[in-house]
Amino acid sequence: MRSAVTISLVPEARGGPFVFWDDLAAACRKAKEFGFDAVEIFPRAIEDLKVGELKTILAEHDLQLAAMGTGAGWVAHKLRFTDPTAETRQQACEFAAAIIDFAAEFGAPAIVGSMQGRCDPGISREQSLQWLAEAIEVLAGRAASRKTELWIEPLNRYETNLLNSVDQSVDFLKNLRAQNVKLLCDLFHMNIEEADIAASLRRAGDHVGHIHFADSNRRAVGWGHTPIEPIVGALRGIRYDRYISGEVLPLPDSDAAARQTIASIKTWFG
Repeated sequence: MRSAVTISLVPEARGGPFVFWDDLAAACRKAKEFGFDAVEIFPRAIEDLKVGELKTILAEHDLQLAAMGTGAGWVAHKLRFTDPTAETRQQACEFAAAIIDFAAEFGAPAIVGSMQGRCDPGISREQSLQWLAEAIEVLAGRAASRKTELWIEPLNRYETNLLNSVDQSVDFLKNLRAQNVKLLCDLFHMNIEEADIAASLRRAGDHVGHIHFADSNRRAVGWGHTPIEPIVGALRGIRYDRYISGEVLPLPDSDAAARQTIASIKTWFG
C-alpha cells in the first residue's frame, strides 16, 4: 500500500481536515520530507493550477498525485449535483469535469464528496439520487475516456442526507451503468455511520478505491479511539493495495499531524 497526504488550496475550507494548506510547492516539499509517496490536492478552481508546473513540483520531490478533490465546488462556489436548478447542476458538472481532465493528466482520479449535495425539503430522495446518478454517469464517462476513475465519498449525516453509509453507496454504484466508479471510504465518517467499520469494508470489497486514514476525532490515527487493527485486517482481507491517505485536522500543527500520520501508516502497513 502507498501513502498520501492532503493539501488544501481552498481558503473557504480553512479549519477543515487537510494536513497542508495554501502553498503547493512547500506542501509537496514537506510531504517528501516526511516520507509520503503521494499528495491529494484540493484546488479552489482548476484555473489556479498548471499541469506543467505541478508535474515539475511532483518530479522534483519524487511524488505522485493520488487524487484531486472537487469539494471547492460546494465550499467555495455553492455548486452541487442535486441542486433543484438545472443550470446549477450543469455548472457543477462542468466544474467537476475540469478537475477530472486535469487529474487525468497524472493518471489520478477525482473525488466527489460534498458536491453530491443533499435532498432539499420538498424534493423526494428518489429525485435527488436520480440527479446525482445522472451527474455521476456523465462524469464517470468522461473519466473513463481519459483512462481514470471517479470516487464517491459517503459522508456522515451532519454533512449530507444522501449517501451516508458504505452499504447505501455500494447499492448506488450497483445501479450505475459506469464501471469505473469506486468508493472513497473515510474512517472518520465511517466511525459515525457504521456499526462495524471493518465489516463494512469487507462487504464493500473491490468497490473500495481509496481510504482516508483518520481517527475518531478527525485527528491523525493514533490520537483518537478508533480500533485500527480490525480495519487493517479487513483491508488486507479484501486485498486492498491502493493509497492510504491522511485527511486529518492539522493539529496541533501541520507538521505534527503529518508526522503522526506517516508513523501510523508505517506501523500498520509497513
